[in-house]
Amino acid sequence: MQKITIKKILGKKNITPITCLTAYSKSIAQIADKYCDIILVGDSLGMVLYGMKSTKEVKIDTMILHCKTVKKFTKKSLIVFDMPYKTYQSKFIAYKNAKKVMNQTKCDAIKLEGGKEIVNTIKYLTRKGIPVMGHIGLLPQTSTIYKVKGKNNNQKKKIFEDAIAISKSGAFAIVLECIVQDLAKKITEKISIPTIGIGASKHCDGQILVSDDMLGLSDISPKFVKQYSNLKINIENSIKNYVKDVRLKKFPTKKNAYN
Repeated sequence: MQKITIKKILGKKNITPITCLTAYSKSIAQIADKYCDIILVGDSLGMVLYGMKSTKEVKIDTMILHCKTVKKFTKKSLIVFDMPYKTYQSKFIAYKNAKKVMNQTKCDAIKLEGGKEIVNTIKYLTRKGIPVMGHIGLLPQTSTIYKVKGKNNNQKKKIFEDAIAISKSGAFAIVLECIVQDLAKKITEKISIPTIGIGASKHCDGQILVSDDMLGLSDISPKFVKQYSNLKINIENSIKNYVKDVRLKKFPTKKNAYN
């Protein structure tokens, strides 16, 4: 099982679709590692695992704890750490926090949300040897309204310019979140680094989803999610049957006991 490198990710541009999922635990990470090119330890864990209202509440030490686990139990996938809200307000703060993250988790890269305003930060980090994945379009850390981006010409112009700027800053890939299809296609065709879509159409170089969404564990799933399973129902039925067996003294049986 050969390790996926940033060079390999760059080499997939216009050739092979890049596969990505989020993971925050040993069990999901081990399975995703068999199939995915990239595993993102996303700040979405705040809502998925801890019931937070937004990603803004997620702390860097919480992220580090989960990333250490994911990294420990994976061998192949490129592991990307999602830098939390207010951990990269300046290039110096970003470097201090990114260095801590890289040292403690041994992850392969970090991800930052933002457009032209973070270009200097990305340039600084990459010059210091820290690989960066960009993220434009809908930005969960700073958005107050979760709506599709790029529906009007002003938004399209801004997002396109952000994509060009990020691609020239040294980032190795860009996540495009919740943007209209024609804009995703235009960006993907124009820039030299891979685009990873989430709600940004099949025109991107790759796709990413939150694992809990595609596995049917989330309470609400956005339109762009395809549910490949409904684990919530399976888990509920398993718990219901377990409780029933305990109450009827059908579990444990002799098979589950020690002599």
